Amino acid sequence: MITSDNKCSRCTGAKCCTYVTEALGAAPRSKNDFDQLLWQVSHQGTEIYKDSSGWYLLFHGRCQHLLADGGCAIYQDRPQICRDYDNAWCEYDAPAEEGFEFHFRNYDELLTYCRKRFKRWDKSRTEGRGKTGPRIKTGPRAKEKQDLGKEKLKIEASLNPDP
Repeated sequence: MITSDNKCSRCTGAKCCTYVTEALGAAPRSKNDFDQLLWQVSHQGTEIYKDSSGWYLLFHGRCQHLLADGGCAIYQDRPQICRDYDNAWCEYDAPAEEGFEFHFRNYDELLTYCRKRFKRWDKSRTEGRGKTGPRIKTGPRAKEKQDLGKEKLKIEASLNPDP
């Protein structure tokens, strides 16, 4: 019978020691949030997923202490997070991906999602940009902000004249 005590010895891939996940904290909501995620998932070995606990970055990378037989070379001195790991349910039981609500393995998968989630995704990302260079804000609100900025500079200059 397979139990938590003997499960690791039966696992041939040591899957739990071949990646790291990091919670994103607040769920991404805005276009800027997703633009940041697009940058992150553009890096080799980086994925993003959402499960019932929230949104996570997943970094593929085998632990340097993982032995060929799946054991740990520093078992007695392993980090606390490894000591706290509970294998009552793990990838030996079922692939983690089965619990993912969303899973983006690369830029293109996340971009497709962004285009569906934000109907004006492409338009808002290219408005005001030349072929190269930063986004240039246009429109009446941008003009108001520019005018307010100029007025503020004039006031500051009048309050602090050069000696």
